[in-house]
Amino acid sequence: MTEEWSAAATPPPIVAEGVERVFRGATGNDIHVLRGLDLTVARGETIAVVGPSGSGKSTLLHILGGLDVPTAGRVALGGQDLSALADAELAALRNRFVGFVFQFHHLLRDFTALENVMMPLWIAGVEESRAEARARTLLEQVGLGERLHHRPSKLSGGEQQRVAAARALAAEPPVLLADEPSGNLDIDTSERLHEALFELVRSHGTALVVVTHNPSLARRTDRILSLEGGILCPVDRAGLRDLRD
Repeated sequence: MTEEWSAAATPPPIVAEGVERVFRGATGNDIHVLRGLDLTVARGETIAVVGPSGSGKSTLLHILGGLDVPTAGRVALGGQDLSALADAELAALRNRFVGFVFQFHHLLRDFTALENVMMPLWIAGVEESRAEARARTLLEQVGLGERLHHRPSKLSGGEQQRVAAARALAAEPPVLLADEPSGNLDIDTSERLHEALFELVRSHGTALVVVTHNPSLARRTDRILSLEGGILCPVDRAGLRDLRD
């Protein structure tokens, strides 16, 4: 974890204020996906974002992680306004502050599980022995201590997603953004992935925002929010049932 992030008076990992996102439709009309959305994520907090397909959940995640730019409003990561950063500064902040886990694992097929998790550390210039020790620890945490030297083709879908989760947290980012991380997995495999994911984020004090249609995953989080009409609304977990379309 970076020195500035460990300081006593740290701002929230994520603050979004008045975020709007407008796309131009095929007929030239404006499509308002996000409408003045506000969200503050506390350090170590876990949040599920639910809602039907096409409601803008993935768009929101991309904006929070600096992969997309809002039409209006602002997003700050660790107190730094993303709109005030040059491209290189934004890339550096994103690499340091945010880990991503997507529905498809995007592992590098020619590298082992260990090497895939080491990759962000290599890019950051971490020495080989430290990078390997960190990657081994993370893979052991997700139950893959015996699969370190297997390439993705030799791992099951659930194992590949656990490697992807470990890789996302290799550089100890304060924020993890996950988009349908168990969307392609069966129920039992999904539950094993969820256990591993929450063990990782809680042991490292990482804030998690996860987009999901899976009610079991959503119920594990501290807060459940539904994206409705371009804004986020609280969801009563007691009444949460089927999140599918």
